[in-house]
Amino acid sequence: MTMRPIRIIGDPVLRTPSEPVTTFDAELRALVQDLMDTLLGAPGRAGVAAPQIGVNTQVFVYDADGHRGHLVNPTLELSEELQDDDEGCLSIPGLYFPTPRALHATAHGHDQHGEPLTITGSGFLARALQHETDHLRGRLYVDTLRGDTRRQALREIRAGRFDSPSRGR
Repeated sequence: MTMRPIRIIGDPVLRTPSEPVTTFDAELRALVQDLMDTLLGAPGRAGVAAPQIGVNTQVFVYDADGHRGHLVNPTLELSEELQDDDEGCLSIPGLYFPTPRALHATAHGHDQHGEPLTITGSGFLARALQHETDHLRGRLYVDTLRGDTRRQALREIRAGRFDSPSRGR
């Protein structure tokens, strides 16, 4: 089992759009396994994207609403109907804010062998698919916040009020 450390906000890899996967080989399968080990290695995790472990590649794993898997080079189709629940991120540990997301999402991409893959979900699974795809685009959930919620999130991040691993969580 290879549980990799999670990169924390401030690390440039989290703000860099990821490169698409062009070779579906043993190296990609090892990355998917490392991502899954990292996801399942601690309780309460819903997804991990490659940039969160320092790899600038379009792949993520998820475990949400009874669905577990991975997706390579995802694209999303989103419903116009919205949900507005609290959202958090392993890369900004301990902070949660109400975050608007599409209620339904369909993600298209590939599996680790290059086979086409489609995942459709609502509620929490839809939220996880959007959250992880955002990571591959160099976006964090706080980028989607607006108004007072955004100002509060940015204040807390600037003040270092998240549970940084260096603070002994």
